[in-house]
Amino acid sequence: MKEKEMGLVVATNRLTEDIYAMEVRCKAAMTALPGQFCNLYMEDGAHLLPRPISICKINRTDSTLTFVYRVVGEGTKSFTKLAPNDSIALMGPLGNGFTDLDYTKPVLVGGGVGIPPMLGLCQALDGKCTVVLGYRNADTFLLEEFEKTGASVVIATDDGSLGTHGTVVDAMKEAGLSYDVIYSCGPKPMLRALKETAAGAKATCYVSMEERMACGVGACLGCVCETKDVDDHSKVHNTRICKDGPVFLAEEVVL
Repeated sequence: MKEKEMGLVVATNRLTEDIYAMEVRCKAAMTALPGQFCNLYMEDGAHLLPRPISICKINRTDSTLTFVYRVVGEGTKSFTKLAPNDSIALMGPLGNGFTDLDYTKPVLVGGGVGIPPMLGLCQALDGKCTVVLGYRNADTFLLEEFEKTGASVVIATDDGSLGTHGTVVDAMKEAGLSYDVIYSCGPKPMLRALKETAAGAKATCYVSMEERMACGVGACLGCVCETKDVDDHSKVHNTRICKDGPVFLAEEVVL
């Protein structure tokens, strides 16, 4: 069982109207893997449950993790008020990340707030990959960070203001990408489409599932998803996203 620790805020930056980045110095940085997440706790007693935030960047040299999140309520809004040298309680790293990296033509696909964990994976691959990013419009975030890795970057936007007008799958087809694996994180319709696309290309597909979480450690069963096989823990066709995921082989889960 992971224990809560006190991290030190290094920086808080606003990336778009409602998306922020927070760099935190913490022990969790020394063991974190791309695709994992941390539970971040608020100081006020009105919010008892932590907020699970995916890990964006891992810097073992400086012992820091960067979290990129969208402000959706009072909990995440409170994180935006943290300044350098403020303390924040956190628990992690939690869940299972992207660990099977032995492929020759990887494509990383992120949509919306599913983009941040792709940056850590891209850095772990030393930029030797193609990254497909799906945004609402030209108000992008983390784009320069991906380009700095040396990776080839393909963009799709909902309104066509930048890159391909359409979905990430449309962008992949337009770019004529070939691949032997897809690593992905984003909304379920996107993951479903990528699962089908990978199957058609006879490629492996990993999906990082997004779900509301309460405990974040597999105890409450509040963040289950349907699976192809019976789960050893629940004895039904469900599995815990926080404990057994959030990263799964696409063929293991029902999307």
